[in-house]
Amino acid sequence: MPVAAATLHHVSRQVEAGLEREVSVELDAVAVGELAALLAAAPPGASVRVVGFLAAKSLRSRKPVLHLSEIEFLEGTENGFQTQVQVQEKG
Repeated sequence: MPVAAATLHHVSRQVEAGLEREVSVELDAVAVGELAALLAAAPPGASVRVVGFLAAKSLRSRKPVLHLSEIEFLEGTENGFQTQVQVQEKG
């Protein structure tokens, strides 16, 4: 089964305790199966909206990794990408 990994970078403005602040974070992500090929072909710096779940990287490393279940490319269908891809588990 294909697997692809990426680092996602998030930047936004949030309100905390009534004060607006800019927040940013980098998060490792992984896609398995159909989404792996799509993620692997994405150009660096592509704007995406993702859905998934957090899990520990391994039994030895408790670092969080986002396991993707949806990828939406926000810049349209350039480079042959679909605008949104959602994978449903079979079973």
